[in-house]
Amino acid sequence: MSDMSPTRMNLLARRSQRGLALRGVDLLQKKRDALVKEFFALVHETLDARRQLNAAAAAAYKALLLANSMDGPSAVESVALSVPVVSDVHAHIENVWGTRVAKLDVDWPHESAISPVSVGTRTVVAQSAFQKLSRAMLRVANNESRLRRFGEEIKKTARRVAALEQVVIPNIQSQMRYIQQVLDQQEQEDIFRLRRIKSKIEAQR
Repeated sequence: MSDMSPTRMNLLARRSQRGLALRGVDLLQKKRDALVKEFFALVHETLDARRQLNAAAAAAYKALLLANSMDGPSAVESVALSVPVVSDVHAHIENVWGTRVAKLDVDWPHESAISPVSVGTRTVVAQSAFQKLSRAMLRVANNESRLRRFGEEIKKTARRVAALEQVVIPNIQSQMRYIQQVLDQQEQEDIFRLRRIKSKIEAQR
């Protein structure tokens, strides 16, 4: 602290810095708590999405096996190649408590007008099942991406709070104590000098 001038101006500046740091801690704690709440709410939603994905995958592959066995692999392959998986994909950014989170939106194709007469009922059922599987996969992907982003931001925010509480604020307070001690000492020395001067003046009368 030897390079820091112990003046009242610097003491006021340190007090202002401490106030800013304390407000920063408060805001960061609120952000962290809000993100933690979002995180755990999303955990339950993601677990549910995972269960639906597993169920959709099981149903889709069962429907595929039946379609292959009943309608023939060539008919199934013909439908798979002729029907687009998605019409369009859009990516946009959401802002959650200052945290930028990417999300994919998909324009799904309309229900296919494939006739069960031309390709077989089992193939139509399999096509519908795989469309449901695609939707379930997108939901899981979006949720898990958000979870990962929230988790990273929670850790980063917690590190910032810890740095402010354990390093920055204690350092500012230490500087304030040092300045105050020097100022108090200077004040005592000034009082002592004034008393000596007063004593000398009174002695000369």
